[in-house]
Amino acid sequence: MSAGWFRRRFLPGGPLPAPRPPRPRSSPVPYRRPRFLRGSGSGPGTADAPRRPDVRPVRSPARGRALPWNAGYAEIINAEKSEFNEDQAACGQLCIRRCEFGAEEDQEWLTSCPEEFLTGHYWALFDGHGGPAAAILAANTLHSCLRRQLEAVVEGMVATQPPMHLSGHSICPSDPQFVEEKGIRAEDLVIGALESAFQECDEVIGRELEASGQVGGCTALVAVSLQGKLYVANAGDSRAILVRKDEVRPLSSEFTPETERQRIQQLAFVYPELLAGEFTRLEFPRRLKGDDLGQKVLFRDYHMRGWSYKCVEKSDLKYPLIHGQGRQARLLGTLAVSRGLGDHQLRVLDTNIQLKPFLLSVPQVTVLDVDQLELQEEDVVVMATDGLWDVLSNEQVARLVRSFLPGNREDPHRFSELAQMLIHSTQGKDDGLTEEGQVSYDDISVFVIPLHSQGQRSSGH
Repeated sequence: MSAGWFRRRFLPGGPLPAPRPPRPRSSPVPYRRPRFLRGSGSGPGTADAPRRPDVRPVRSPARGRALPWNAGYAEIINAEKSEFNEDQAACGQLCIRRCEFGAEEDQEWLTSCPEEFLTGHYWALFDGHGGPAAAILAANTLHSCLRRQLEAVVEGMVATQPPMHLSGHSICPSDPQFVEEKGIRAEDLVIGALESAFQECDEVIGRELEASGQVGGCTALVAVSLQGKLYVANAGDSRAILVRKDEVRPLSSEFTPETERQRIQQLAFVYPELLAGEFTRLEFPRRLKGDDLGQKVLFRDYHMRGWSYKCVEKSDLKYPLIHGQGRQARLLGTLAVSRGLGDHQLRVLDTNIQLKPFLLSVPQVTVLDVDQLELQEEDVVVMATDGLWDVLSNEQVARLVRSFLPGNREDPHRFSELAQMLIHSTQGKDDGLTEEGQVSYDDISVFVIPLHSQGQRSSGH
């Protein structure tokens, strides 16, 4: 984004945008659970009705309803944190065409697409906050955004080397050399498509929530299989890991106010108006008090990974831009994540200070070359929202996977049963896996994606 656009959009005193003609207010986004849970049984708090606070069933797809690659799925609602399950999930086949079809969209996009040119698969988890609306919109929208972005570059994706000009014309004889020197590969076009799709989806969510008078945001964790590779895109604090017999490999990184401290502090340094004189961008080991005035205390600023000392001034007593530690860390005292979708209307309590300037919708994308792995039958990718990882470590999840799958090879539903078992392990049972019977009170959603066999057929023309 340009500095000029940023100032016009977020900073006071800039020119006001031209007034838009009023448009009729749309209906609120209706609450629902993922489509693939249809027929799995419903009850209070588990389907489209408000939940009962004393009921926390674990739900999985109905037997006979297969997900892509025979993946498993399970979810559980929170323990009275909110009225509804604010997680959402989506999965299906991605059908990339050579050219766009125009305005019409497939409403039932999970079905096979005619005139497909390249096919892949898609799994996504969205962890909502401030209500379920943003997560529902993301689950309804992101796959369409991604398909459009991939269709815009598909000719370059299937070329031996992405051409400088998509038309195939070479204006400069050295164009192929420039592309090669930049190291641009087909996977870079997929990464760019994912990044652009997240941005587009974020804009759609902003418009829809504004039109319906709703608020909220969500994190997004997406896995896409295409041309023999698995792309994992993450914006938020959900997590994906690869579990193999002798390996546990993280496929994502969490984005929280702590992990992105320097980026957030630098933004406040460049645009101090964003803090409206109410916050200090500096980090201290604890919230400073009046008695600290004039003392030399530990601190760090945006340019520092290490620490130093400074003499405390009155301005240092303001509330910190990032406060708290670990799961308790908050951006502007409000939000526990630093990337995601939505939150366009979110403001610090009792102020007009916006959080959106500090939030990124751009995901980090990790590429797993599935075709290059010597896959075993129990090799899986586990994707889950943060409620699972608050209680279980990567290694604990891997132990559960390795203990469950070898003895259940003949069970066609074993991956959903494994997802259920992972969730049950967060509910305080004395199983020796969690510390002192730790319980996750958050919504939890889990995909278990098997790589063997299906992974070898992941490319298609």
